[in-house]
Amino acid sequence: MRTPESATATHCPYCALQCGMNLRPEPGGASVVVEERADFPVNRGALCGKGRTAPAVLSSRVRLTGPLVRTHATGRLEPATWEEALDAVAEGLARTGRAHGPDAVGVFGGGGLTNEKAYALGKFARVALRTSQIDYNGRFCMSSAAAAHQRAFGLDRGLPFPLEDVPRTGCVVLVGSNLAETMPPALRYLTELKANGGTLIVVDPRRTRTAEQADLHLAPRPGTDLALALGLLHLVVAEGRTDEEFIAGRTTGWTQARAAAMAHWPELVERITGVPVPRLREAVALFCAPSSAMVLTARGPEQQSKGTDTVGAWINLCLATGRAGRPLSGYGCLTGQGNGQGGREHGQKADQLPGYRKLTDPAARAHVAGVWGVDPDSLPAPGRSAYELLDSLGTEVKALLLMGSNPVVSAPRAAHVEDRIRSLDFLAVADVVLSETAALADVVLPVAQWAEETGTTTNLEGRVLLRRRALTPPPGVRTDLDVLHGLAGRLGIEKGFPTDPEEVFEELRRASAGGPADYSGISYARIEAEQGVFWPCPDDSHAGTPRLFLDRFATDDGRARFAPVSHRDAAEVPDAEYPVWLTTGRVVSQYQSGAQTRRVDELNAAAPGPFVEIHPRLATRIGAVEGAPLAVVSRRGRAVAPARITDTIRADTVFMPFHWPGEGRANTLTNPALDPVSRMPEFKVCAVRVEPA
Repeated sequence: MRTPESATATHCPYCALQCGMNLRPEPGGASVVVEERADFPVNRGALCGKGRTAPAVLSSRVRLTGPLVRTHATGRLEPATWEEALDAVAEGLARTGRAHGPDAVGVFGGGGLTNEKAYALGKFARVALRTSQIDYNGRFCMSSAAAAHQRAFGLDRGLPFPLEDVPRTGCVVLVGSNLAETMPPALRYLTELKANGGTLIVVDPRRTRTAEQADLHLAPRPGTDLALALGLLHLVVAEGRTDEEFIAGRTTGWTQARAAAMAHWPELVERITGVPVPRLREAVALFCAPSSAMVLTARGPEQQSKGTDTVGAWINLCLATGRAGRPLSGYGCLTGQGNGQGGREHGQKADQLPGYRKLTDPAARAHVAGVWGVDPDSLPAPGRSAYELLDSLGTEVKALLLMGSNPVVSAPRAAHVEDRIRSLDFLAVADVVLSETAALADVVLPVAQWAEETGTTTNLEGRVLLRRRALTPPPGVRTDLDVLHGLAGRLGIEKGFPTDPEEVFEELRRASAGGPADYSGISYARIEAEQGVFWPCPDDSHAGTPRLFLDRFATDDGRARFAPVSHRDAAEVPDAEYPVWLTTGRVVSQYQSGAQTRRVDELNAAAPGPFVEIHPRLATRIGAVEGAPLAVVSRRGRAVAPARITDTIRADTVFMPFHWPGEGRANTLTNPALDPVSRMPEFKVCAVRVEPA
């Protein structure tokens, strides 16, 4: 590999913090080492173990270094040339489209793809394949928060303020997030909050490492976050803590939302959530005492079949107390995946066009079609959401192009999804490693990694960042943009799919112009000069928008909308046959489906495999022994992993991390019940029984 002589300033390939780092060539230029980059304001040099060890996945020992095609003779994936592999993919997709129509061909993307690749993938689906069937794994990340953001504020950006504001507010309510393990460098913001005299409330059924830092920890039953938020709002009203001037001047819908909240009196909320009334009152007092406060949610309340309403209830709490649209106050979502924000803004989501435009909006279709040089009427209608797309494989969708995702491990009801993938007529996967999903493909395309290509991402603050290439990819590896260019040409589209990322970004700027997520004033040069640029940024002279909604909300009348929501049960609750709650999540040394981190020796040493976290009382009742295998059984399947007995979890709940395949695959158990608005599956809540294996 050829490397530059000096270090390259870039960003981590993992979570949505997109921590700044420097990559310096190792002697001989075979790889790079990670160095701190203290000048980047988000992490200020701090890195977690995943970021520090990210170059390990660049090794040819663990990655794909050449295309693979499944042969009829052996039924196995065998090495092939790039020409053979691309020919096979183009023919497989085209053959299916000819036989069954364009919507029989699906595209599934990922929240780790750069903005350029997400944009090109959405364009490829709609222009080259003419299919409506495209979605991405970011649907599993923060789609409920996005839907609630849109409904309340008229615009969705994970955080409407920069992270630097968090330590300066008076109180933070952190709902369903374990930052100490999911985003370790961000924990300093909460530490600084407390050092500045602020208070931290953590809502989580487990006493996590993050909850240990809290001034107040509320541990509700899984799936009852909506009732908890409504109960807090009830107390705000009953105790006269509402901001009537803010409500009257900057919101609508308060009468209906207040009536819904008043139906959730404290004793009822205690029965639903298990959180004692005195704790509810304490939370309200802490939240309302300072002049500023924030609510930050993550996957806990969002990955539910009522996730949009749950987030809406937490937003209601902010609006009713005047904690939104003001400095150092507001609601925000902690995006999970590295480009979970940008990934949905530019076209790989089933219902959206670049710039966060709606695919059903005639003006949006006309604008984007003009940039693409196609007839607006040729653009397909919205397609299926992520789980619905995966569920349709083999029946409605018969061929699939998949980039940057591993649904065999990461999707809910994963055994069923694996069966659906196996039933496809044709599957092509572009990835950096041979993931569990790639191993099922007819064609596997080895693509470049974060350190080997240039491109932009958008972090959880809405800050557009630039990753610079530090290495040349190995000879047998191409970029995703090269792949789409090669496939488009074979499908008869000779122009419109360039391989240069900056050229793609320049087109993205034009396509996003005038849209909610307007990048038209952002350039590679500006990003480098300004340590990232916050969207919306509508022209070159615009400074970007670190803080949204200070003057008005992004609705037609400038007012935020209350959501009149009421508690309802999870889609599945414990019963005599399945008497225990299961919730899932992450551990600090693995990431998402583990496709990359499970190939890093240092990370595997710290987190070698799955486990079942169980309370001592439940362990005694069922005869569980520390370290002995436990079977966790739901209506969808059975998983087995060693018991980890701890009093940091509720006695009616067990927890499993979701990073591993095989018999310990947590998502074998999870429920694909969907939120009616966001189409988010209910990963965080299902009923199980637990027994020694």
